[in-house]
Amino acid sequence: MQSTELIRQFLHERLGADPQLVVHEARLADIGVDSLMLAELMFEAEDRLGISIDSGVAPPKTVGDMVALIDSLQAAKTARS
Repeated sequence: MQSTELIRQFLHERLGADPQLVVHEARLADIGVDSLMLAELMFEAEDRLGISIDSGVAPPKTVGDMVALIDSLQAAKTARS
C-alpha cells in the first residue's frame, strides 16, 4: 500500500475526512488530526508497513511531511533487507 493511500484511508475511516482533501499540502491539523490521532496514524503506519517510527522524530505538520517520513522509513527498511 502506498503511504498516501494509507493516510487517506485512515483519515477517512477515523475522521470521515474527504479523501480529495488529503493532499500533500494539507495541514494535518486542518483535517482534524490532533496529537492523539497523529499517534494513532503513526502506529497504523508502523503496523501496516512494518516500519518503526522513532519517538524522537519531529511530528509531521502536513500530509506531505507524513508521506515523506513513511517513505524514508520504508526505503531504509528495504535497504537493510
